Amino acid sequence: MNSIVTQRFLQCFEKIRKENRVRSGRQFALSLDYLPQSLSSMLKDKRDVPLETLRKAVEKYRFNPNYIFTGQGPMMLGEKEDNQFRVLSVLTDQNGEERIVHVPVPAQAGYANESSEQTFIQGLPSFSLPDYKYKVGTHRSFDVAGDSMEPTLIEGDKVICSFLEPNLWENGIKDNHVYVFVTKSDVLVKRAINKIKTNSALELHSDNSYYQPYPLPLSELKEVWFIRSKLSPFAPCLEKRDKSKISRVEIDELKTAIQKQNEVINKLYETINSINPISK
Repeated sequence: MNSIVTQRFLQCFEKIRKENRVRSGRQFALSLDYLPQSLSSMLKDKRDVPLETLRKAVEKYRFNPNYIFTGQGPMMLGEKEDNQFRVLSVLTDQNGEERIVHVPVPAQAGYANESSEQTFIQGLPSFSLPDYKYKVGTHRSFDVAGDSMEPTLIEGDKVICSFLEPNLWENGIKDNHVYVFVTKSDVLVKRAINKIKTNSALELHSDNSYYQPYPLPLSELKEVWFIRSKLSPFAPCLEKRDKSKISRVEIDELKTAIQKQNEVINKLYETINSINPISK
């Protein structure tokens, strides 16, 4: 029996056929680069709709992904829904199962600018994982750059994420959880404080105390990915990382010592001025 997603996909197909937007199932299938006989099998409850075919139907015929995946809203996208949903480009294997697309650091600026372009996505590496939770929904993995999320995440880690639909951002982005935020110009891995209801923005925090929090306006946000797991490089020798930690501790101690010295100097100036006030 077809999945509920396939059933709703076929309901959308029947709707556009009744509206004479397509003349036949064959025309519909070919317009999506899909085999007519495969659509016939789908209509006979023998096959589920591939994600790539579904993506093309959303782009070409404006099938509403919210309706198809949740059963809510109209069957077709209107102008209002256009602003609420991003049509993600995906990669599938020979069995029609979606692969996890990886976005390495050198490609992240391009991904932020062209994340909906299928040709760009096809040029990125992709892989599959055996865990069932990565077989449901759309997933991406991203390289972690810099030290802003240390010690939780270090440079070279790869985070594996699931897509969070824009209509879920207001209530679905949880305070103090770590996400990947794709803006109009960058890919950010940050901890979030959700201020969408009050300020139409998120407050982004780094785990490294050297970086200050800052706001991210909702208007700058393109995609949100919830981090589900990470892949870390194996370090057979911890000497380098341990030295880095010791160095950071020493810097903190030096900073504290300088602050105390400044306090002593300020008190000394106050004492001198009280004994020998400067005449004006």
